[in-house]
Amino acid sequence: MSTLPEPLGTALELAATGVPVLPLRARKVPFGNCHRCARNACGGRPNMKTPGPCACPQPCHSWAAATTDPDVLNSVAWAPAWRHAATVAYHPGGAGVTVVDLDDPAAVQWARATLPATRTVTTTRGEHWIYRGTMTSSNAVRPGVDIKSLMQYARWLGSGMGVTAALPDAVRALAVKEPSPARRAPQSLTAPVRGHGGECRHRTPAYLERGIAMAEQRITEARSAVHATVYRTFLAVLSTHGRCGCLTDTHVNRLFTAAQAKGETPRHCTDAWTNALTTLGL
Repeated sequence: MSTLPEPLGTALELAATGVPVLPLRARKVPFGNCHRCARNACGGRPNMKTPGPCACPQPCHSWAAATTDPDVLNSVAWAPAWRHAATVAYHPGGAGVTVVDLDDPAAVQWARATLPATRTVTTTRGEHWIYRGTMTSSNAVRPGVDIKSLMQYARWLGSGMGVTAALPDAVRALAVKEPSPARRAPQSLTAPVRGHGGECRHRTPAYLERGIAMAEQRITEARSAVHATVYRTFLAVLSTHGRCGCLTDTHVNRLFTAAQAKGETPRHCTDAWTNALTTLGL
């Protein structure tokens, strides 16, 4: 009476719940492409960044080969990979989740102090924190922290413990790309005046001063999720004063200074400011 290789049995159980899976060989790496797919000669699979025509029956193209189809998983073409598989991986983005990979005790301590509680899985060196929702994957977003979601794979280490929380802004903010060195920080606001003749619609400098002071205080008092707090604060200031032309470099510098005092870099500040401008269409 034949039995399934252990990784394949686990993979089929996961696939039945809607989790796309693939085999991993030793050292937690996927199996290499076959000769027809070497160097992406086949064009890649349709769910990769650059869609292609690949119809290879083997588990080529790493995370993009992950599937929930039991016929594919049990196929003759995949059998050699399962016979030599060391473990199972899954595509978090395909399963509708994001994995915050905490690679050491310091990273775990940071997450416990900064991120909302969610389902956690113990790893060899740290923990995986699983959130409901997907985003762009990004490695080394901070010391010992990787984000695995779309176009990435994660090793399956069990179901973990706890309730899966919704993907928070604090995690999304970690993957915001830093601007190129050529961009100036801080940036002065140059949004056009819209129907107010260049005069603040609130008609009083005291209103603006109070708003900037409150924004500085909000950033300074942030206990966690500083990236997200800075972005939301910039967004609030711009939604109130972004179109009336009353903000100056002095005001923006005050906000950037408060953010940098909480550990934000000038580039992160510039990026948060630019993202807020884009969100509001300024």
